[in-house]
Amino acid sequence: MTLDALYPFLSQQSEPLADVLDDVRRSTEQKAREIVALRESLVDRHAPGLLACAAHLADRFEAGARLYTFGNGGSSTDAQDLAQLFLHPPPPARPLPAASLSHDVAVMTALSNDIGFDVVFARQLGALGRAGDIAVGLSTSGGSANAVAAFEEASRRGLVTVGLCGYDGGRMAELDCIDHLFVVPSPSVHRIQEAQTTLYHVLWELTQRGLH
Repeated sequence: MTLDALYPFLSQQSEPLADVLDDVRRSTEQKAREIVALRESLVDRHAPGLLACAAHLADRFEAGARLYTFGNGGSSTDAQDLAQLFLHPPPPARPLPAASLSHDVAVMTALSNDIGFDVVFARQLGALGRAGDIAVGLSTSGGSANAVAAFEEASRRGLVTVGLCGYDGGRMAELDCIDHLFVVPSPSVHRIQEAQTTLYHVLWELTQRGLH
């Protein structure tokens, strides 16, 4: 593939800069409208569930629970952001014990190499999780095998389980072991992840309000 094909705006034969900028503007406006509409739709879909989940998490934190988050790829980044939000929130919010299971590269690579990638989260929850702790997993597809295994392990050990996924929920929507599930109904990975950030920030804020 030629450079001109990859970056047509660099070619002398490309369309005028004003037209390129106009295309960029329209695309940006369209994406902004899409995510605003999607986020607004989540109010009716998930408001009662978010309130119930936050009350549940607040009760568990008051009883000494720790929060464990997990996800793959971009969802791993969001999981780390979520753990950081609970652990080191902006003042005057109360810090709460939280950790991302994808943060320790040595553990992730050891489990992947020695056993298999499907267990990288489940094995950590088996070692670290206690009954009453909280496990939050993010997956855009809802079908990540290691996330499913982690939810099943967390449920067996008595952890509160919270799932965030996209599309129609995938395998996560079929599980009986997820206590609180929030599906973002979109076919776009980008819009799903953008909306999930809104969901978990709202969940964090509601949890903070539920603390005594």
